[in-house]
Amino acid sequence: MPDPAVADVPPVKPQGCTNLKVRQLMRRVAQHFDAEVGKSGLRGTQYSLLSHVTKLGPIRPVDLASLMKVDASTLSRNLKPLVAQGWITLEAGADGRSRLIHATEAGREKRHEAQRRWRVAQEGVNAALGPERVVALHALIDEAMERLEELGEAGADAG
Repeated sequence: MPDPAVADVPPVKPQGCTNLKVRQLMRRVAQHFDAEVGKSGLRGTQYSLLSHVTKLGPIRPVDLASLMKVDASTLSRNLKPLVAQGWITLEAGADGRSRLIHATEAGREKRHEAQRRWRVAQEGVNAALGPERVVALHALIDEAMERLEELGEAGADAG
């Protein structure tokens, strides 16, 4: 027998465009982080990339792209300004065809400087949303990424 309390609750139907809502949130968060991290001379995406290379390097570009969930061309484009500034290097890998990405000493110093600014930005988000919401948001994003992985694979198969 159905629960009468549940029968009175209308089914949940999402309203609006999820793509638009996620992009609006992404832009707002990116603006906040870019404004703070930008004081170090890096954009938020550059800080993230430099952090990954510093922690994981030397690393092959294909492995870094996979870990960061970006395609190879995006990674290549985002590496260029960091290479130009001397914060990372692309060097020969184990064979003539492979490359390895390394953080330079200047890159490690720049990451350390930017990390202090990133921490200020993160604390600002934590204060604005509340730590519980930030933890819940991270969990929701992780779960959504996992569930939507199947959509990405289906789209790749269709192409």
